[in-house]
Amino acid sequence: MQIPDKNSVFPLEDYTRLCFLKNIIKNPNIIVGDYTYYDDFEDVNNFEKNVKYHFDFVGDKLIIGKFCMIASNVTFIMNGANHLSDSISSFPFAIFGKDWSNAMDGKSYPTKGNTVIGNDVWIGFNATIMPGIKIGDGAIIATNATVTKDVAPYSIVGGNPAKQIKSRFSENEIEHLLKIKWWDWDMEKITKNVDRLTSGNVKEIQ
Repeated sequence: MQIPDKNSVFPLEDYTRLCFLKNIIKNPNIIVGDYTYYDDFEDVNNFEKNVKYHFDFVGDKLIIGKFCMIASNVTFIMNGANHLSDSISSFPFAIFGKDWSNAMDGKSYPTKGNTVIGNDVWIGFNATIMPGIKIGDGAIIATNATVTKDVAPYSIVGGNPAKQIKSRFSENEIEHLLKIKWWDWDMEKITKNVDRLTSGNVKEIQ
């Protein structure tokens, strides 16, 4: 049995614009599962550049599951981009120091927690994911979508702000898929079932 190597940086021979993402990530606050790939028109190292406002002192994480597909120009906006919105001014006086350094004493900038992308999620070209978003397993994010709310498993969303277009399967089928979690199977079982995984017959997957 020949199984693609999850530790390969460039799994497609003679093609360096698609990578298994976990193998190029340097930021410890970005966590990526096996076989998730990133495809970039120019350079796969653009991925971390497209994770914006991801400051160490904020401490939020970008967590991406297994077997995800992430297209070029996908942008993740992290919590470091947040400003005060319930104050008279949203201006971040304190970061500039000097006599402004105490402007945030007793206050804190808003945070929405970690951004979590499930397993088997397809994120299309030029999509934007806002801070603290949770995208469920099996979801599809359309090209140019701006995701401002959590996305249900196995749903397709698009637009700005992104709205659900439809569910990929029935409620019972989605419940079954979330129960079996095929992405957590051992690789031999996944490999034996790739013909079923690429069909539309949920009942065949056990």
